[in-house]
Amino acid sequence: MMMRALFMALVMAFATPAFADPETAKPDDEKTESKPVPDPVMFESKHSGVFGGQKIAYHVEAGETYIANEEGDPAASLFTISYIRDNAGADRPVTFVFNGGPGSASVWLNLGLLGPKRVEVASDADADDGAAPYRLLDNEQSMLNVTDLVFIDPVGTGYSRVVGDGENADYWNEDGDASSIAEFIRIWITKHKRWNAPKYLAGESFGTTRAAYLANELTTGDVDIALNGIVLISQALDYEGSTSVDDNVYSYITYLPSMAAAAQYHGKAGQGVVQADFLGEARAFARDEYGPALLKGDRLSPDERAHIRDRLAYFTGLDPVYIERSSLRILMPRFQKELLRDKGLALGRLDGRYAGDEADDIAEAPEDDAASYFVSSAYSALMNQYLSTDLGVEMDRPYMVSSSEAGSQWDFDDKAEGESWEPHYVNVGRQLTTAMRHNTALKVMVASGYYDLICPFFDAEITFGRYGIPQDRVALTYYQGGHMMYLNDGAMDALVADIRTFYAGNLKDARPD
Repeated sequence: MMMRALFMALVMAFATPAFADPETAKPDDEKTESKPVPDPVMFESKHSGVFGGQKIAYHVEAGETYIANEEGDPAASLFTISYIRDNAGADRPVTFVFNGGPGSASVWLNLGLLGPKRVEVASDADADDGAAPYRLLDNEQSMLNVTDLVFIDPVGTGYSRVVGDGENADYWNEDGDASSIAEFIRIWITKHKRWNAPKYLAGESFGTTRAAYLANELTTGDVDIALNGIVLISQALDYEGSTSVDDNVYSYITYLPSMAAAAQYHGKAGQGVVQADFLGEARAFARDEYGPALLKGDRLSPDERAHIRDRLAYFTGLDPVYIERSSLRILMPRFQKELLRDKGLALGRLDGRYAGDEADDIAEAPEDDAASYFVSSAYSALMNQYLSTDLGVEMDRPYMVSSSEAGSQWDFDDKAEGESWEPHYVNVGRQLTTAMRHNTALKVMVASGYYDLICPFFDAEITFGRYGIPQDRVALTYYQGGHMMYLNDGAMDALVADIRTFYAGNLKDARPD
């Protein structure tokens, strides 16, 4: 399923350390032959709808924009979908949107949150999407009454691809990705005469990684394009905090409060305790007791060890014997499988509210992600249907909702030229800091789901307290959902309300003291 491929890409990005890889570019004598460069296509259509209580007439431009190489020849084709209000003036805000993976098209934020149409799935996470027919609803929550929306599919996703002498390896890395999208933004605002309009980025998951290094590219690159704001949904700026693997001590701390949230949701912990209080306890324990205990390791006294074990059992709902056998270190995939093992269910990774019935009940970790396969088919089917019917798009190749090839072949080596090669986690925190300090008008909204078991909310709090990020221009917000918190109707209502408040310049930081 399409979203399963997205999940596998996420696993590679977050469940495996993103260490630098050796140079992957092909030698000149191994380059493939030039690909044809057909004329770019663009499909335009007119629509109207009610968004934010306003009747809006808008038109859609769905099609290709060619990105040139250093020689000035077309090397990549970016397929984008632009929703543009009719008679928009030069000062009409515009938001450039992308998802993550890497290897994911922008379908999730388009048909899940911001676009004029929305896929209907079970809000309470207790039902699989099954088989067609599915329902595509009018999305009255769309931000089209506030901003034009441009959904970008990076190279290798959606209908985007390399052309001419372009190679996938040229774009499946930070520099190539940033430069191609930055160039597209320059082309778009030039074509639509929006140089003096407020400009925003919105990204999800790896898309938040992309947003940070793209903001830096737009700010410090050859063409200076200042941003007004960035919306980061399920942030992933520092992968050390979102990589649950053995010996990554930091990750045990960042994931613990999310485990507590999921355990409380499923009735395994925190019963009778208000969620805010229970998660406040979990944060304090993780930071003030669990972290120091992990640093002591086997030098903990028997009494200290017993105390940590019992507190972990209190927060996670796991058997103290299991925790002891785990050496007080619980990897997230093991938690997913262990919490509801007595019911034969495994928690979803993207959203711990979901629970799937797997055939192997004694496995160490889930075989798949219920939060993925419970919704993936509906999004895949309706995106393809929407493109061909509502938008009139006719293409001779498949729309890649998620590309496992792009995810598996992405080069995470972000070392500057001339620096030595050393294993490291991907970290774009300083790039966001640079962008915000060069542009003192740039503000950032960070949206986190309590049940996100891949990009934990506590990691967002720690990350945005570090790296010199200006605290007075950051707003952290929280929702009763997971990685894609907008799948929960109530969480979507709250998220959209916060985004509108953010665009109005009034959103306050909601992180606990």
